Order: sequence, then structure tokens, then C-alpha cells
Amino acid sequence: MRGFLLVDKAEGVTSHDVVSAVRRKFGIRRVGHAGTLDPVCSGLLVLAVGPATRLLRFLALEPKEYVGTMRLGETTDTQDAEGEVVERHDVTGLTLEGIRSAAEAFLGETLQVPPMYSAVKIKGKKLYEYARKGEEVPREPRPIKVYRFDILSYDPPDAEFRVQCSGGTYVRTLAHDLGQRLGVGAHLCRLRRTACGEFNVEDARPVEDLTEADLIPPEEALDPMPVIRLPRPVAQLVQNGNLVRAPVMAPTEFVGFLGPNGELIAVAEETPDGWKPVVVLPPESSTTRKR
Repeated sequence: MRGFLLVDKAEGVTSHDVVSAVRRKFGIRRVGHAGTLDPVCSGLLVLAVGPATRLLRFLALEPKEYVGTMRLGETTDTQDAEGEVVERHDVTGLTLEGIRSAAEAFLGETLQVPPMYSAVKIKGKKLYEYARKGEEVPREPRPIKVYRFDILSYDPPDAEFRVQCSGGTYVRTLAHDLGQRLGVGAHLCRLRRTACGEFNVEDARPVEDLTEADLIPPEEALDPMPVIRLPRPVAQLVQNGNLVRAPVMAPTEFVGFLGPNGELIAVAEETPDGWKPVVVLPPESSTTRKR
């Protein structure tokens, strides 16, 4: 059994809980995820099953897209509704147009300071370990990119929004920083991930409803990576880890090699001497769904 699953994660469970549930459901140990979601968040979680876990780094998972709700006028120590309110401000006078105008300042490439309640490591410890002891440590800003930050509606004190951003972006920090820019503070109340690259939550299923028929074959999940179907003798060379020469129409760092039956057998990178396999998959032992 190998391939990728699109899970619609419920609120209140961790990404690890979902991985454990899939392991139990299908009786398979090798299950990995392409980026976690906080327990308070719901939405799209991309999982890899079996040998496909070795392909996670090749998936096109950006940009990420989320929809959510932020509460203006209240700042919390965690930047979301799980934390304690540390500041309150009057939001009288705020308008939808004003919030939208302020949100435009976050578009494009910028730097973001990770929140104290996060898994970012400093001096070998995760930031939330410091935060739980009441400690705050200096954090270096990190580059992020925000493609869209749409304020959909405003029903004081809550604003509905949609954001499209690079991986590593803390959406609750975006909400917090927008509140600071508006001068009233804000925190994240609700967040749902709706897309990762070409993967969409509309194609996902709750973990309890998943079946083997929901597996996306590796050769489909790696799109838009170019793939080449190899004749049997050349495919055997690739499966043995040998370099091969193969025509690729467009410049690319990696290429997927398909066996004679159309299944993915390897991912290779270009070298001066040819295409070198960097991941070789074992022969397929079970049937996966063709979408």
C-alpha cells in the first residue's frame, strides 16, 4: 500500500492523532504528513503512506490557503483563542474598508517574528517550552510571502478572512500583527486550511471515512514534476540505482521515472552524466486508485 491521502482534519485533534488513526485503520506503520496543523485548526492534511513517505519533499505544497476568523480588540498571549487575554481595546470606529487597507501592508515578501507559543527551536529548546515557564526569548524574523490577505467581512469585533501564503507563515501572527497595525490588537479565533498547492480540502475526507480507494498514486501526486515512461530494460537499470540518459523537454531539477505499467519507480536528479535516482521505490504490491 502506497500513495497519498487527503484528510479533512477536525478541530481538537493533533496531526499526530490523525497519523496514528491512519496507521491503525490500514494496519501500516509508515505514515507521514506534509506539514502539521495545530489542534485548534481544521482542514487539509496531506498524508503519505508506505514508500510514498520518501516522496514528501517532492510534493508541490505551496502556496497554502486558509480561511478563518480573527477577533479585533483583544490580544492574547498565544495569539489565538487558546490563550489568556492580555489587552483589550475599543474597536468603535473600525470599518471593513479600514481593515482591508491595513491588511494590504502584509502582501508580498516580508519578515515575520515567530510566536513564543510555537515549535521553533532556540538553543535546543522549543519556544513554547520557554513560554510555558513565563520566559520570553529574542527571536529572529523569518522571511515569508503573503500572496493574498482578503478581509471577507466584518461583524464587530470579528473579521472573516482568507489568506494565501508561503509555508512557515504563522497565520495567527498575521492576525496579531494586523491588530497591532490597527492599534486595537487582535487574535485568531478560528482557522481552516483549504489548500496546499494543487491539493484542495474539497477533495479530502474525514479520517474515519478513508478507504484504500482514496489513495492518490505517487505518479499523480507529484504533478507538475515531469515524468517519463521507461521501457523495461531501462526501468530495471533505474531500479538498481544506475544513472540513465533520458530526454526531458523542459528544464527541471527532478524527474519522475515510470515503469512499463505506468507506476512511479523512481525520482531522479540531473547530473552532468545523466539522471541519477535519488529515491527508488520497491515494486508495487497493491493496487491504488487512478484518478
